[in-house]
Amino acid sequence: MSGIAVGGTIFAILMAMLVIRVPIGIAMFVTGAGGYLAMTGWEWTPLLNVLKQVGYARLSNYDLVVIPLFLLMGQFATHGGLSAALFRCVAAFLGHLRGGVAMAAIGACAGFGAICGSSLATAATMGQVTLPELRRFGYSGALSTGALAAGGTLGIMIPPSVPLVIYAILTQESIGKLFVAAVIPGLIATIGYMLVIRIVVTLKPEAGPAGPRVAWPERMRALIQVLPVVGVFVVVIVGIYDGWANPTEAAAIGAAACGALAVITGGMRRDGIVASLLGTASATAMIFLVLLGADMLNTALALSQMPVELANWVKETALSPMLVVITILAIYVVLGCVMDSLAMILLTIPIFYPIVMGLDFHGMTPTDKSIWFGILALMVVEIGLVHPPVGLNVYIINRLARDVPLVETFKGVMPFLASDFIRIGLLLAFPILALYLVGGHG
Repeated sequence: MSGIAVGGTIFAILMAMLVIRVPIGIAMFVTGAGGYLAMTGWEWTPLLNVLKQVGYARLSNYDLVVIPLFLLMGQFATHGGLSAALFRCVAAFLGHLRGGVAMAAIGACAGFGAICGSSLATAATMGQVTLPELRRFGYSGALSTGALAAGGTLGIMIPPSVPLVIYAILTQESIGKLFVAAVIPGLIATIGYMLVIRIVVTLKPEAGPAGPRVAWPERMRALIQVLPVVGVFVVVIVGIYDGWANPTEAAAIGAAACGALAVITGGMRRDGIVASLLGTASATAMIFLVLLGADMLNTALALSQMPVELANWVKETALSPMLVVITILAIYVVLGCVMDSLAMILLTIPIFYPIVMGLDFHGMTPTDKSIWFGILALMVVEIGLVHPPVGLNVYIINRLARDVPLVETFKGVMPFLASDFIRIGLLLAFPILALYLVGGHG
């Protein structure tokens, strides 16, 4: 069998396991180990040697320490009430506009994403904070839940982002450069979502009534309350990019600062600290299990030579580089129906990355190409969190808003999906949107 045939068989078995709801980390590990055994003649010794090497190489990687630290930063922000302060601040400036409270929810999601790094945590936390306010002002169920489900995706779009850290580790790319590259696309996403809300309430004024105007002194007080959160974001991102702190050190500073803010301003006590530590430990264990499963699967795929054969096949077909990338992005959209963002990154980057790096896009350097593709992949992975039939963010928000039918929530998400696809088209056509802040000239 050819490498592509072997790899295709492994993927088919993996998808079958996912359909019957086998956890993604276990499914990748089992299919990878089974494929490796089959290709080595069912000899157990080579597999055990690989397991020993893969497990040690992955879990001894110093760069991975950044993941639990960023998760801890998000946990402190969640349990310390920082999310409510962010919402109050943005609502003070936008709440008096038609659709303004929903726009404030989007802005708060972006701010919370800057100290969280998790889409699901952003959606769940901001849903609890903002849904009561949206109900109080009479917002429609579709707009309320759709805006929050879409806004939750900003948790991984606005740096720091756990999927971007994983991408950087897999591709040996700079975490700092990827974080900075995500800033402009993240801002475009935030503004795009707000424009969607404005369009929706213009067409259906009853969907998003205006709230009361807040006096300037109260606005200033709300702004002052969130300045420390902004400071944490600036210290972490600028510290990493300017080089005076490596990603792990910057994440540790951010986690400590968020913890202190949560205690001082949010009133977090011992129960909140314990819940933050346990939540971080649980999420870290899940991520590391998925990492080990992906390593085993990728080892089997490397032995099959599938990535190399696939890259050579793409070159021989003489397809335009842009068409190849669009096809890869379409595959991500489809995969979003059956797996989460982290699993998609771990599963596909070892296959798609060599293909992309072997093509010429606008004369970009390898570093610029790597960063541009990483931001593109992140944006499409983000879509998988809200598009049907899975849309994990949609289910989280809908569970919080029990009075809104699931169909209404998916209807509410559709305009935001249109905004996502427009943003992806812009980044495909103008790579400088991702490369400008990192000095790229693609």
